Amino acid sequence: MKNSYKIINTGINSPDIAIAMLAYNHENYIGQAIESVLMQKTSYNYKIIIAEDYSTDNTRKIVLEYQKKYPDKVKLILQDKNVGANLNNINLLSNLEGKYVAALEGDDYWTDPLKLQKQVDFLEANLDYVLCFHRVNILKINGEIVDDFITKVPENHEAIETLARLGNYIHTPSVVFRNVLKEFPFEFEHSPIGDYFLYMMLAEQGKLKYLDEKMGVYRYGVGGFSGNSRLTMAKTNLKLFTCLLSYLKDDEIKKIIFDRQIYAVAHLEKILHEEYDSYFVSNHIFFRAVKSTQTYLTKPSKILKKIILKFKK
Repeated sequence: MKNSYKIINTGINSPDIAIAMLAYNHENYIGQAIESVLMQKTSYNYKIIIAEDYSTDNTRKIVLEYQKKYPDKVKLILQDKNVGANLNNINLLSNLEGKYVAALEGDDYWTDPLKLQKQVDFLEANLDYVLCFHRVNILKINGEIVDDFITKVPENHEAIETLARLGNYIHTPSVVFRNVLKEFPFEFEHSPIGDYFLYMMLAEQGKLKYLDEKMGVYRYGVGGFSGNSRLTMAKTNLKLFTCLLSYLKDDEIKKIIFDRQIYAVAHLEKILHEEYDSYFVSNHIFFRAVKSTQTYLTKPSKILKKIILKFKK
């Protein structure tokens, strides 16, 4: 799908690290996200690339102010209309220069000024790893910052087999990866969970490293999937597995995803039975009519009694 967008870019053209930031209706958070990047102490050059998806609030105004204030640090991709998270993300990832990419969405932020230095140093020293991630804190809607209750990093977290089998245990604001993906398949655009699909693509090319340090904050209840219904999540998983099965080439990994898809189908069927069977039975117009007829026959009204007596004659 083609779309039109404008790029505002000055300063460093080829940074060592490109910070990829998606932004949409983040006026209350985007400043904190950008400032958490600007506080980074690193021996590497970096640049913040913000893909702003035609927000309906003041997000665009804020990022334009930052670009004007830090022209050598901030590059903007401004959508001419709202294109949605997936296409906005593809536009962002397709315009990244640099050896490494650090992910940070506009509603999250980093807390350790040495975060980038630590992660890039690791990747520089370990060429068999393609991605490095770390622990995060969770910021709840009530303002409380707590330990991560969303994900649990497994012991064998480095292998693509584990990522395929257990699902996403990587928080987006914790990720730094090698900028090795130059093309994105059509399935990526249609995947309802872009970050997990991206990590699967990267895991095909190397191992995943986990640093047991809290260096960022994920804002819970703001992103797209926080608080979604069971039915919505079941449908989302089913679509995700379908996209992955279409993309993947390795038969062993495809088998893992296929098994998860079969389970997702059964789970979706169970949810439909639990949540909708009783509703349809009790509320469908046909069943309402049947119930009404049964009521009239068992406890007929005066008018119905007269009709019945007339036909008996």
